[in-house]
Amino acid sequence: MKSIKALGAAVISLALLASLGACGTTDEPSKSGGSGKDSSALSHPTPYDVSGIKKDDAIASLVPQSVAGDGKFKVGMETTYAPGEFVDEDGKTPIGYDVDLSKALAQEMGLKPEMVSASFDSIIPSIGSKYDAGISSFTITKEREQAVDFVTSFKAGTAFAVKKGNPKKLQDSDLCGSKVGVQTGTMEEQGADKLSKECTAKGKKAIDVQSFKLQTDAATAVMTGKIDVFYADSQVTGYAIKQTGRNLEQLGKDSDVVVQGIALKKGDTQMVEATQKAMQKLIDDGTYGKIMDHWGVKSGAVDKAEVNPEVAD
Repeated sequence: MKSIKALGAAVISLALLASLGACGTTDEPSKSGGSGKDSSALSHPTPYDVSGIKKDDAIASLVPQSVAGDGKFKVGMETTYAPGEFVDEDGKTPIGYDVDLSKALAQEMGLKPEMVSASFDSIIPSIGSKYDAGISSFTITKEREQAVDFVTSFKAGTAFAVKKGNPKKLQDSDLCGSKVGVQTGTMEEQGADKLSKECTAKGKKAIDVQSFKLQTDAATAVMTGKIDVFYADSQVTGYAIKQTGRNLEQLGKDSDVVVQGIALKKGDTQMVEATQKAMQKLIDDGTYGKIMDHWGVKSGAVDKAEVNPEVAD
């Protein structure tokens, strides 16, 4: 049986999970758009309506039989990462800008979208077997490019958040000795480990890096005082701050802006080309920009769909 404290944390986490839905950029979620509903009356925008997108025969012809055979576009995603991919208030329906993008790509390819919730670190190893693609805010890295091919889809930075008022008076330039929460398998986890090693190299206390399966649990842990700092992509950090009634606040500025992408089976040139062309068409005809604007993240939009872009180590 859960303790009262654990139950309280779970309730906060559930509230975040249901309501996280915008971003840490300067854009504001659209109050109208493809959904045909007034999003301002809800805790997050309703999904953008992509049902009007027609199948592109040229793009559909590129989709390999291994994907097109069952008529589905199966996308693996970790659905606690608002505003990219999270679950609606019904507790089961995936929503977010990556969900809308997945649906739009499926429409272009003449396939039925199928979003499959999975733990973040299990998605890439399952692309080509369980999933046709991984669309879950994946930062493109050289290491990941060895396992899968990528098509660029978004730009994001990273940011820290602490409890309102920064009670421990922490500085983002010196987190030595503090407890930092990250999501398992993310770039922030690697970044926090690196910062910790820099601390010990300087003769300071190491950072106590605590890994959570869910981003929402890391944010909740800061609010309940279990850890000192929450470290995530800037749009996730910013919206966690907003949706907790400003009971969290950002520590320092956004940093390390990186490119994110759609992960595809390594060496599947047909599927990579189909995805790249579908993505570029959505960019060119304005649909992609409308989806990003609808979710308040247009400042993170890319203007070109690139395959395996050159990235730093």
